[in-house]
Amino acid sequence: MDFSTVAKLSRFKDIVTTLLKYGLDEAVQRLNFPGAKLIKRIYTVEQEMGIYERIRCVLEDLGPTFVKFGQIMSLRPDLLPSDLLFELSKLQDEVPPVEISKIRPVVEKGLGQSIENVFSVFDNESIAAASISQVHRAVLKKEGSIVVAKVQRPGIRKKIQADLDILESVARRLHENSDDLKPYDLPNLVSVVRRNLIREIDFRIEAQNLRIARTFASETDVHIPEVYNEYCSEQMLVMEYVQGEKIKDIDPGDKFDAQGLAKQGLNAAIKQILEDGFFNADPHPGNLLVTADMQLCILDWGMVGHLTERDRYELIDLLKSVVDKDSDALVHVLLRLSRFAGGEIDNRALERELLYILNTYYAVALRDVNIGKLLLAIMTVLRNYHLQLPPDLVIMVKALVTAEGTARQVYPELDVVSEAKNYISRLAEQRFNPENLWRSFQTNVSNIWTAQRDIPRQLLNIFSKLESGDLGLHFHLDKLERLVNTLENSSNRLTTGIIVAALIMGSSMIITTGVGPFIFGFPVLGVIGYLISTVMGLWLVVTILRAKKY
Repeated sequence: MDFSTVAKLSRFKDIVTTLLKYGLDEAVQRLNFPGAKLIKRIYTVEQEMGIYERIRCVLEDLGPTFVKFGQIMSLRPDLLPSDLLFELSKLQDEVPPVEISKIRPVVEKGLGQSIENVFSVFDNESIAAASISQVHRAVLKKEGSIVVAKVQRPGIRKKIQADLDILESVARRLHENSDDLKPYDLPNLVSVVRRNLIREIDFRIEAQNLRIARTFASETDVHIPEVYNEYCSEQMLVMEYVQGEKIKDIDPGDKFDAQGLAKQGLNAAIKQILEDGFFNADPHPGNLLVTADMQLCILDWGMVGHLTERDRYELIDLLKSVVDKDSDALVHVLLRLSRFAGGEIDNRALERELLYILNTYYAVALRDVNIGKLLLAIMTVLRNYHLQLPPDLVIMVKALVTAEGTARQVYPELDVVSEAKNYISRLAEQRFNPENLWRSFQTNVSNIWTAQRDIPRQLLNIFSKLESGDLGLHFHLDKLERLVNTLENSSNRLTTGIIVAALIMGSSMIITTGVGPFIFGFPVLGVIGYLISTVMGLWLVVTILRAKKY
């Protein structure tokens, strides 16, 4: 037995011991770890705490990898109950700093030279310390700029990799031995956590995130620290030192524009999500700094979310249906966004539950509506119907919840609904401006053209498989009539769209030829073609809007 195997067994024993310490016997039984009964006799179970509090304590006791796992899972309200999410949000990631003698080799390895060659000052004492890294203030020799160096703890990468291997093994055992846990697909969740954690401990990625964020933030009043890319490495991030006070540490009695800061932070979060499609996944008070000139600064861009243009449009529809209290539109949007494992969804029952939630929240004054809690309640309903949103959309919901909570913490009287409604209405209008419609039209025509080129090849593949006997056909005839009608409607709309595109292209070619007869100085045939395509296009848009299938 090699050393790594022994180390893994020892770590596995630590996990079992910690689970037993906090009375999570059932989880230990699912793991089938030999000697668990003997270990159990040694430890006194913490009986006074609730089950979710004990889970949080287990993760904290097991160290940085498990703390990060809990923090990432706290971003998944689609999977976990709200009480557990609340406990996971309290996970502490503050630990004593490592002495400078152990940090110095990590810094110099990243720089490829001594600290003295790059920094005229490098503080021995850290100004912040977490389980993965710690932060030191410094002064760059060449630029003369005051900066902070975020440096990884020595050996933390190997420790995280080893813990992730064990975590995958634990998840696999629990998945195989517990039918109750199978719907959560723990192995897949751990693989997602692994991917996120590996990215988070590569500080070059965070440096890139900061640069992207600064590009988008140039259009707002929010400040993002400048990155000194020349000095960044996988294990060290060097960025601008921003003087200020964290929002969580501000005394409510202090003189500052609370309302302005709250609006600034909330609007920044909404813009990141709905306009930029690139957002900070965890805008909690500890990551927000208020500068001396009352500017909001967003720190820590290790965890971000990405949304496509289509995702953003769907989110605008989702938030608009919430703000407008349109349960029918809300159901349609959620079903478009969600995926579910088998079975039929009772749309009417789902709509009734969602309408009940909307009515409950809108029974209070509009300014008192908590959009974040409302979205979390909707996520709970989805979970009950075994519906899941894509991970980035779920992270977006949690980010919006956190941003709203932070804004209300700064200024409790903030009318969040009004702020959000104005922004959403403006973006919804921009969606249908001529420029965006023309770009969407060009994209659709390009997709149609690409698809028609691929059809012959796809048909050849089908015939080849039929000939070889490799192609099997499976039919599910439930609600066939509705499916046929849907396909007919879709094909009719597609055909109409192609005809409209052809008319526009043909009319444009006629216009450019300059061949008479003319009307208003343009060829008659070209003008007639434009008129017909306009009428058909408007009819197509109206039918789609009426069906709410956009």
